[in-house]
Amino acid sequence: MCTVDKLLIKGIRSFSPDNMNVIEFYRPLTLIVGVNGAGKTTVIECLKQACTGVLPPHTRNGQSFIHDPRMANETDIKAQIRLRFLTSSKQPVVVLRSFQLIEKKTTQQFKTLDSTLQTEDPVTHVKQAVTYRCIDIDKMVPSLMGVSKAVLDNVIFVHQEESNWPLAEGKVLKDKFDDIFSATKYTKALETLRKMRLEKTQEIKEKRMALDHTRTHRNTAMKLQAEIQRAEEDILDGEEKICNLDQQIKEKDTALV
Repeated sequence: MCTVDKLLIKGIRSFSPDNMNVIEFYRPLTLIVGVNGAGKTTVIECLKQACTGVLPPHTRNGQSFIHDPRMANETDIKAQIRLRFLTSSKQPVVVLRSFQLIEKKTTQQFKTLDSTLQTEDPVTHVKQAVTYRCIDIDKMVPSLMGVSKAVLDNVIFVHQEESNWPLAEGKVLKDKFDDIFSATKYTKALETLRKMRLEKTQEIKEKRMALDHTRTHRNTAMKLQAEIQRAEEDILDGEEKICNLDQQIKEKDTALV
């Protein structure tokens, strides 16, 4: 079973860009308590962002997810989320995501600076790091955690604004459950099997037709081969009769002389 160990937050929402706030998660239960605006929801948002790469809702493409540069009297803010978790085999994995928010004259520009996944060799204990340029970290992290991205999005790290999805209308609810239980994957697999079945059935029909034609040609060839054999036997009989007649002619000519 995967366990979340530590979370570092810097420059996200109300968390200061000048300080590294480290949250340690205790087992079997960690309670996060605080007044409104203290950053409880931000902790969940950072966990979800680190694991899935998904920004919280209504963040204006990430602009309101980063600490406001105007509040810090800066032209740009660099933010960071660092998550350390242990896989089911107790191997430590660190996910690092860095962002930047630049204050311009009329607008703000959000950038994703870097995403890094750091693992440790279980034998040599040598740390190995790969970036988003080498692998798809958004897919790799859920795989290492042993849980699907849909479960992380909709069950484990679901945002409070989206937590009422079980009360949504039928189609939305069905899509959510299909995503969580990977029903779409099985539906696609069944559809693929149906298509393959139809293709193979058609292929079998074509092969049977070809087999019938081949069998007909074979029977015809066997008949022709039998006729050829009989014709060759008739030719041999005819040649033998010709030889006998030639011998008789010679004998008659000899008798006349």
